[in-house]
This record gives sequence, structure tokens and C-alpha cells, in this order.
Amino acid sequence: KMSAQTRKQRTELLYVGFNQDYGCFACGTDTGFRIYNCDPFKETHRKDFSRGGIGYAEMLFRCNILALVGGGDYPRFPLYKVMIWDDHQNRCIGELSFRSEVKAVKLRRDRVVVVLEHKIYVYNFADLKLVDHIETIKNPKGLCALCPTNTVLICPGNKQGQVRAELYDLKKTTIIPAHETSLSCIALNHSGTRVATASEKGTLIRIFDTASGNLLQELRRGADRAEIYSICFNPTSEWLAVSSDHGTIHVFKLSEAVKGDDKKSGKNKPKSQPEKKSTPEPAKTNPKSSLSFMKGILPSYFSSEWSFATYRIPDTGKTIVAFGTEENSIIVVSASGSFYKATFDPKKSGSECEMKSHHKFIKTDEGEEEE
Repeated sequence: KMSAQTRKQRTELLYVGFNQDYGCFACGTDTGFRIYNCDPFKETHRKDFSRGGIGYAEMLFRCNILALVGGGDYPRFPLYKVMIWDDHQNRCIGELSFRSEVKAVKLRRDRVVVVLEHKIYVYNFADLKLVDHIETIKNPKGLCALCPTNTVLICPGNKQGQVRAELYDLKKTTIIPAHETSLSCIALNHSGTRVATASEKGTLIRIFDTASGNLLQELRRGADRAEIYSICFNPTSEWLAVSSDHGTIHVFKLSEAVKGDDKKSGKNKPKSQPEKKSTPEPAKTNPKSSLSFMKGILPSYFSSEWSFATYRIPDTGKTIVAFGTEENSIIVVSASGSFYKATFDPKKSGSECEMKSHHKFIKTDEGEEEE
């Protein structure tokens, strides 16, 4: 008979992360990994090892290949190795070893990117040959973003608050002085043309052009310091969602300058959505302070753009956020093993999101029911 302590350990959640199109997410637990579909929500795969935790599980879209790193009290693999796992063959088909702990792994069909505390290594997926390495400032969170459609990689630079954009197709490197304090979160849009950044203060989100480094929009999450956990663009770069340790998800409307080619080309627009008219509708923007007309006289706080919609989740743990397949929907996954889906009204600025569904997918405490 298992003790309560053992039962609790069996369901310890070590990692959650979305795949490249946000249609699924992977979980690393202290006994293996699980894959869940987001909409409709369901568990699609589970792999339990006889002994050993998975601290990082990076999917490659919806295919059978994952990158795994050990974790927990009894890691299945060493913390300094990346294992390329083929779930059809039920075995590792490749591995990459390092001299220090692996902080993050990012995949695309032709690349494997491994993030260490001071370095990032880029490998060719087919033969695992090194194609690039980048030195960064100390990066304990393993911050890095890899575009799934164009060969664009974003990571910290070698100075505090600096973002480095590697545009491999253009053979160009852009250095962006994004913040005065250390970075806490970075995210790319679908086409790799825009990067959203937050610092450890967590009050402002800034959006830059990855090729020019120009600041395109500045958004205010709040006035108080917060740890930003997750930032996500929707597929057409019209909306941005942000989660933090304050427990509120913020949804921002992005400016025409940010949307840029993503909106014009319509190439990333879901087929079910009709092409929007180019004439902007009034009052469908992020709220601003009533004192914003005094821009330049009052501190920048008063001319900030605040969130278009908010969603308060009853969860205190770390969260990741993305946009759902349903129009104007967001999905939130928490470290406590909860999944939430909510919708927002694109015509009502300053509104609350409406919760559509909630699932408890991992039992993390005694007495909780797992679905």
C-alpha cells in the first residue's frame, strides 16, 4: 500500500509547455511525460518510466519526436543531456551532452536549440551537427524563442536587458536594448518579425521589429512589480496575451504597426475568418488613462496602454497562456495541474474574459480528483 507521500510524489508536475502551434501541451512529471490536446481538451498520450522524472519535454508540432531532459528527485536522464525521443520506437534516437545543466530546448523541423546558463547551441536536426553557438549574459530561466516558420532565434544579449535576434535567412543579427533591468520573458510572433519582451520589473511589455530593432508598441500590465511567466501573440499578431504571478491574464490589442505583414498578407489568418476591412473601428483599442493627453508632462505611466481584456484565474501557481483555435479565446495551463479556456469580446475594451471550461489534468494534492 502506497503512503500519502508516495502518492503525492507520483503526480508531481515538473514542466508544462505548448507545442509550436499551441494546439497541444506537454507535461513532465516525476514519472514520465504526458501530452494533452487543447481544444477539445483531452489527454492524447502518456509515457511512464519505471523510475525517473522528466524536467523538460519539448514537442515537435504533433509528431512522435520529443526532446527530453531529466528532472525531479530521481531524473530519468542526466540534467546535462538532451535526449531525442522517438515515441513510435519507444526509445532515444539521439543525444546531446553538455558540461552544465540544460535550461531549455527549442525544436523546429530542421533545428535543435539547446539553452545553457551562458550559452546557446544550435544543431542541424538531421545529423545533430553544430551549426551555431551564441554567448549570452547569465540566463538562469533559459530564455529563448525559435520561430517555427522562418529561421529566427531570439535570446538575451550579452548585456542586462538586451535582446539578440538572429535572422539566419537574412544572415543578420539585431541587438535590441529592450529594458534597463534583466529580461524575464521573451516571445516571437508567428512569422518571426516581432518580439515581445518583459523585464524583471514586469510592469511593461515592449514589442520590437526583429529586423530593425525599432520599438513598435509599449503596453502596461500594471503599476506593481510582477514576475511575467508567459507572453503569446495570436497567429495574426492582432492580440497579445500575458500571464504573471499576480494571477491575472491580460489581453492587449496590438497596433497596426505591430500587425504589419502578418495582417496584410493574411497568410497566417485562420481560413474560417473573413478578411477584415482596413478601416479601423473607433474605441476598439487598449484603454488609456484619462490624463494621457498630458503626455510629456506627466510620467509615462499616465500615457500607457492598459490591457483590452483581463481574466482572473483562481490559481496561485506558475501559468502559461496561448490563444485557442476558437476565435477570441485564450487557454491557460497552470503548474498546479489546471487547464482553463476563456473568451473575450473584441468589441468591448476593458472587459472581463468569460470562462468556458476548466479541467484538472494532474492530481497535485491529496483529495483532488484527476480527470
